[in-house]
Amino acid sequence: MTAPIAIRRLNAADPGFNKHLDHLLSWESVSDDGVNERVLDIIKNVRERGDAALVEYTQRFDGLAVNSMADLILPRERLELALTRITPAQRQALEVAAERVRSYHEKQKQDSWTYTEADGTVLGQKVTPLDRAGLYVPGGKASYPSSVLMNAIPAKVAGVPEVVMVVPTPRGEINEIVLAAACIAGVDRVFTIGGAQAVAALAYGTESVPPVDKIVGPGNIYVATAKRHVFGKVGIDMIAGPSEILVVCDGQTDPDWIAMDLFSQAEHDEDAQSILLSPDAEFLDKVAASIAQLLPTMEREAIIRTSMETRGALILVKDMEQAIEVANRIAPEHLELSVADPDAWLPHIRHAGAIFMGRYTAEALGDYCAGPNHVLPTSGTARFSSPLGVYDFQKRSSIIHCSAQGASELGKSASVLARGESLTAHARSAEYRIKN
Repeated sequence: MTAPIAIRRLNAADPGFNKHLDHLLSWESVSDDGVNERVLDIIKNVRERGDAALVEYTQRFDGLAVNSMADLILPRERLELALTRITPAQRQALEVAAERVRSYHEKQKQDSWTYTEADGTVLGQKVTPLDRAGLYVPGGKASYPSSVLMNAIPAKVAGVPEVVMVVPTPRGEINEIVLAAACIAGVDRVFTIGGAQAVAALAYGTESVPPVDKIVGPGNIYVATAKRHVFGKVGIDMIAGPSEILVVCDGQTDPDWIAMDLFSQAEHDEDAQSILLSPDAEFLDKVAASIAQLLPTMEREAIIRTSMETRGALILVKDMEQAIEVANRIAPEHLELSVADPDAWLPHIRHAGAIFMGRYTAEALGDYCAGPNHVLPTSGTARFSSPLGVYDFQKRSSIIHCSAQGASELGKSASVLARGESLTAHARSAEYRIKN
């Protein structure tokens, strides 16, 4: 007989609510000393020994009998072959998703711009794509073709000439739909390597793996730790925590829908977080009943149960105003506004990675094919971070072109400010251009 599920119930009116909420939300995505030490050793080894280190780590960690890097490179023809090996339905779904993701991200593309002042001085901004981007994709059975689309397509829309993908194939397990997604997304080169060693290879380059300018894509604690260590040598997207969903509901949505929306994040892993806010206590009871009824039907029942019991919550709030206040405090990765008039509440949302409007917009649609990116800030970082986008693969350079008159006028102000900072060479450099 299935054991009943015990989900935390909180009331925002309770005196200790804020303390309980802080405890619920707390998450430290930091490595222990052992992981940190092993990652640093791997990075050092890859920097010093290049391909040879990659081959050895692949033999050791992925259980593959490879002899050289030639065994770890997938040509474009192999990606095209994968397209023929997946089902027609899978190929169509990938193509629909890719087209929607591409269409959405094309609207994010920034162009260079300039303007000319009255004295002829030209100011502006030059927008340039990165030369090369690296995409990390989890491998084996736990792989995600949707992540390939969400990471590679914005890079291509930005104009990045070369996207390099690394994907481990533990025990020789190759996920055909991941390779098909890479083909559709326009990935240029694929290496079947993973872990911290793949991150190090992308950051510093080896004889076979070219160094990239930015590394994006999800991975385990070793991958996340490696990304943290190579940041500065290369850019990274973010250090992501567990997946999260926060549902704000007025009590009028089908409770089975809400329960399944909560499950959609909880099934990722045991550390994922699913929270429901509602001013309707009776509705919270109905959702709890739906959770208990639907949980035994889920393939990942054990994972969902652990996630819901350890990090999930059903929270009673006084009204919708308080629900929005708590939502902004949580700053969730995914926010569902499952209410009658979501547009009325949207202006009050300040912190969220992605906002799903209305009763019909399941968060799962955003994970796959709605169009916006599913790489989102987690663990409250939506307070200062944004979804992955085209802008993450573009650089912006300032343009300053002074006319003689403009240099003369600006030089007067620059001279005063430079001498105020005791930087005489700055001042004199500007003063040379001042007309007497």
